[in-house]
Amino acid sequence: MTTSLGARFVAALHAAHDPAELPAVRRRVAAGDEAIGMRMRDLFAAAKAHASMPLDEVDGLLDSPVYEVRMGAFCILDVRARARRVGDDERDELYRLYLDRHDRITTWDMVDRAAPSVVGGRLLGRDPTPLARLAAAPEPLRRRTAITAPLWFVRHGGPDDLAHLFPLAATLAGDPEPSVSAAVGIALKHAGGRDPEATSAFLATHGPVLPRPVLRAAVSKLPPADRDRLLAR
Repeated sequence: MTTSLGARFVAALHAAHDPAELPAVRRRVAAGDEAIGMRMRDLFAAAKAHASMPLDEVDGLLDSPVYEVRMGAFCILDVRARARRVGDDERDELYRLYLDRHDRITTWDMVDRAAPSVVGGRLLGRDPTPLARLAAAPEPLRRRTAITAPLWFVRHGGPDDLAHLFPLAATLAGDPEPSVSAAVGIALKHAGGRDPEATSAFLATHGPVLPRPVLRAAVSKLPPADRDRLLAR
C-alpha cells in the first residue's frame, strides 16, 4: 500500500524530533496543544519538501492536535502561495482552506507564516472587505490575520493596496490583546518603510491610542524628525 504524502510528512516531523527543542516549543504553543519538539528550520524544510501534497491531505493535517503538524500545514499553504506559477484557481483554494480552518490556528506564528501570502496574496488588487470582517472578529488570532495579511500589500501592491492597511490599523489600534496590538505595530513599521508620509499622518491621529512599545515599533522606519515628533506626543 502506498503511503500518503501527508503521512510521510508527519513521519518526517517525528524523525526530526529534538528533545532539546521541546521545552522552547511547549512555551510557545497554546494550552491543550501537543508538541513534537524540533527546530523550526527542520519543520520549514519538511514542509517545502512535501509542498506538492494534495490540499485535501493538507486539510487533514489541520485536524491534528500536534502543533508542528498544523504549523507545517500552514507552511505548505505559504510555500504554494509563493510559487511563481500559482494560478488564480489554486490561490482561491489556498485562501478558502486557510479561512475555513482558521479555528485550527492556535498560535500567532501560524498566522504570521501564512496570512500574508495566502490571504494577502489572494486579496491583492481586490476588495479588502474580508479583512474588515476579520478585524471585527471576537477571536484575537482572526484579528491578527486581518492586520498581518496586508503585509503582502506593502511588499507587492500599489498605492491603492497599501492604503487598505490603514483603516484596518485604525480599527485595531486600541485592541487590548497583545498578539493583535503587536501585529499592528509590525504592519505600520513596514508601511512606514514604503510610505512614510501616509504612515506619519496615520500615527499623528492614532498614535496616542497605541501602547508605547507598539508605537516605537510603528515609527521605527520613519525619518528621524517624524519619529521624534511622534514619540514626543
